[in-house]
Amino acid sequence: MSEIITSYWEAFAKEQGLDLACPDAWAFGYGAEMADRLGALVVDGVKTASCAAHCVHEIEGERIPEVGEYNIVLDGKNEPLVIIRYTEVELVKMNEVSQDFARSEGEGDLSYEYWYEAHVRFFTSELEQFGLTFTPDLLLVCQRFEVVHAR
Repeated sequence: MSEIITSYWEAFAKEQGLDLACPDAWAFGYGAEMADRLGALVVDGVKTASCAAHCVHEIEGERIPEVGEYNIVLDGKNEPLVIIRYTEVELVKMNEVSQDFARSEGEGDLSYEYWYEAHVRFFTSELEQFGLTFTPDLLLVCQRFEVVHAR
């Protein structure tokens, strides 16, 4: 983890009186453009949720976030944008995601249709990298979060 990320976390933790190790730091999506675009939606308060394919968590050995846990969201240059705290984490089949959750992801025209079509494309591409095929009942890790600090 870079010194800028560690320093950002340590300053926040000291200010908040937290005795916690630096949490995971990551950028949304794939590539700098997507990281910047989606990160800006978080900074602007439009994006308050995200989801990931549960099977990818398993394949990559990545644990599922827990309510109350902090993470650092990075921009396209892998520099910190915000610190978030998870407020809700649940496993939901993609074709059972609510309109409210889809809207809280903050993308496109905020409609369920936009969300669904964009996520079909994203998960189809992501799963192909692992030799898997997208299906509408793909199990997702749906996460709601709040921004607790912005740079």
